[in-house]
Amino acid sequence: MATESESLGACPECGASVPRGAVLVEYEREGARVAYAECPDCVEPVRPR
Repeated sequence: MATESESLGACPECGASVPRGAVLVEYEREGARVAYAECPDCVEPVRPR
């Protein structure tokens, strides 16, 4: 079970860790989960890697 403090990955722009609690939208595409979240450093929507 994921918690809010778990990381979704790194911001592709600045490399900051993006926490699960920052998710803006999450969905499945072709069997893979895709998430977009707000980077805590850039304060921009990103797709964490």
